[in-house]
Amino acid sequence: MLDIVMNAFQWLLDAGAMVMLPVIITVVGLVFGLKLTSAFKSGLTLGIGFAGIRLILDFMMSHIGPASRAMVETIGIELDILDVGWGAIAAVTWSSPIIAILVFVLFITNIVMLILKATKTLNVDIWNYHHMAIVGIMVHFVTNNVMLGILASVTVAITTYKVADWSAPLVEKFFGIPGVSLPTLSATSTLLIAAPLNCLLDKIPGMNKINFTLKDAQKYLGFFGDQMIMGFSLGLIIGLLARYDIASMLQLGVSMSAVLVIIPRMAALFMEGLMPISEAAQAWTRKKFKNRDLLIGLDAAVIVGNQDVITTSLLIIPLTIFLSFILPGNRVLPFADLAVVPFRVAFIVAITKGNLFKNLIIGLVTSASLLWAGTMTAPYLTSIAQSVGIDLAIAGGALLITSFSATALIHSFLIFIAFTGNLLITVPVMLVIIAVAWYYFDVVKPRQNKNKEDDDLSGRKEALAADFG
Repeated sequence: MLDIVMNAFQWLLDAGAMVMLPVIITVVGLVFGLKLTSAFKSGLTLGIGFAGIRLILDFMMSHIGPASRAMVETIGIELDILDVGWGAIAAVTWSSPIIAILVFVLFITNIVMLILKATKTLNVDIWNYHHMAIVGIMVHFVTNNVMLGILASVTVAITTYKVADWSAPLVEKFFGIPGVSLPTLSATSTLLIAAPLNCLLDKIPGMNKINFTLKDAQKYLGFFGDQMIMGFSLGLIIGLLARYDIASMLQLGVSMSAVLVIIPRMAALFMEGLMPISEAAQAWTRKKFKNRDLLIGLDAAVIVGNQDVITTSLLIIPLTIFLSFILPGNRVLPFADLAVVPFRVAFIVAITKGNLFKNLIIGLVTSASLLWAGTMTAPYLTSIAQSVGIDLAIAGGALLITSFSATALIHSFLIFIAFTGNLLITVPVMLVIIAVAWYYFDVVKPRQNKNKEDDDLSGRKEALAADFG
């Protein structure tokens, strides 16, 4: 019987991601109580999305890869790692042979934390599990140890839910959305840099007095901030740097524009396919947890339409491209994930209360971390992509890939390093840092806030007493 099961599983692996992905998602849907027809349709929709992303990746590699390589050779800048976007990385994640295990483990982790009252976040955003799962997949790939991969993803999940809890007041106060947290790792990860850097800027004389916004900047940058215009413009710039002729530059511009427009639409099929499963998971968890003051964990997409976020993003995008050329040690050419920069800057804008001066400084530091971490982990991500059938061989060379998600995110990167380094050193250090942060935000800060509220109340009482003498 065991041989039959193993042979069936091996057949599924040999059939490839476009077959394995629908099967896995169908099974997950059935576990959450979906009808077979609905579960199968969800799985098939994800399979179609994966097929579409593979096609556009092949198109991108054949058109943009040679241009990037020509640009590198012309100007002597080693940008041989292409940012292929979060949609492509999600496709790689959901086609991994251990994704089914990770999905269940991540879901159970949230349930156990809710039972233990270790989190208030009830994460119904199943789609964004891929941010947590990719870390475990990469750890498993590097170490060839399934248990380490599972532990890495669990660690990402636990810390993400806690950061979501701690940042929920920002979501309510700045964005005006109460009762919600955002366990979207691509958004919350920024807080690991933004929070301490914002405190530092507040203590620097002169800088702490600068506070200005440019709410009307969007109307001037809006045309160039459009995805298709941005892709076309980037194509012209790269073609110019690669010394292409006019016709080739225009072809490259249209190709890059097409990629930026089509990849999000293919990725949308993933969200469409997972929506019924997400809703079923939400109904299941609400039955199990009644009369609790919970935060509903949603996709960070609910906050990226904020005008301050969009304005900051339109300024950060060209600055990130320029930064990639001058940043020492960087090999990443920003591209597809430039379209989702709003996710990376949303919490920066919230924590600075819309101070554009701080937004740009913190945003560029965050971009630098993405470029460096993306450079360091690109070889592993590329190998994983190749293992699920994405061929990256171009013109006799091998173009590496990365994304401003996966382990380019500082949160994911640090946990990836902890589980692939010297475990006797890196894991204890990681656990100490997590414990200190947990104690500060769950014990020290609430106590400070309560003392401040008591002092404010006492002050108001004294003022009233003096008034009525």
